[in-house]
Amino acid sequence: MSIQTKLAIIGGSGLYNMSGLVDTRELDLDTPFGKTSAPIVVGNLDGQPVAFLARHGLGHTLSPSAINYRANIYALKSLGVEQIVSVSAVGSLREDYAPGDLVIPDGLYDHTKQRKSTFFEEGIVAHISLAGPFCPVLSKQLYHAVRETGATVHKGGSFITIEGPRFSTKTESNIYRSWGLSIIGMTTSPEAFLAREAEICYAVMAHVTDYDVWHISEEPVTVEMVIAVLNKNTDIAQQAIRNIVNANFQQDCDCRHALANALITNPLSIPPDTRQKLDLLVKKYL
Repeated sequence: MSIQTKLAIIGGSGLYNMSGLVDTRELDLDTPFGKTSAPIVVGNLDGQPVAFLARHGLGHTLSPSAINYRANIYALKSLGVEQIVSVSAVGSLREDYAPGDLVIPDGLYDHTKQRKSTFFEEGIVAHISLAGPFCPVLSKQLYHAVRETGATVHKGGSFITIEGPRFSTKTESNIYRSWGLSIIGMTTSPEAFLAREAEICYAVMAHVTDYDVWHISEEPVTVEMVIAVLNKNTDIAQQAIRNIVNANFQQDCDCRHALANALITNPLSIPPDTRQKLDLLVKKYL
């Protein structure tokens, strides 16, 4: 199903309670990988169609490891989505990335252990290229969209995704810092990997809520800290979304052709059920 909604926002449900978003409707979609985290809200923002998905479900009922990332990305692909902006809360592993700042990362380290991170299994193999896990074109557009709000935003940085739902120990946090990592969160892996397999441009608007637990002069991260910063930054996120909608992103990039040289399985060897299941993703290459 395609409703010609090229841009999707994945984040909290508060993001789409914004003025100017009209003609909204909820789509309760099922996929070959199960149900999405929540109904997808589609509407028109400043005359442009946009889709919104609450990553953790309505009321934040899903822990990071319980999110059905494959269903979420597949469903957005089925709606014709070509760009995804992920809005995420993160801890800072750097002194200069302070709480309240925003970061548009360009690197990703996956430290999760329990998650399905590919669509390609059950008789079909694809080796996707992820040297640059975030779309450089969309990330640049997003950086400018956030900067136009007047917020403090940093361009670049390496993002580590941990399993969660617990926060890090001080030992872990200091090890991540020694690795040269910049920010830490719980949901960007495997979301970014699946978006690339679906040939969707993907970028992250990361909101720094705390200094994790490494900072000796700051209190360790708490849920209250995270919520306080996110509530304060909601207006920034909404304005940045409006800015990127009005920027009318059109440019082609390598993300759109990520599977062109990634599929290694002989088409004649792919089980019919698997081929049907992944038809949305692979049809143009088989």
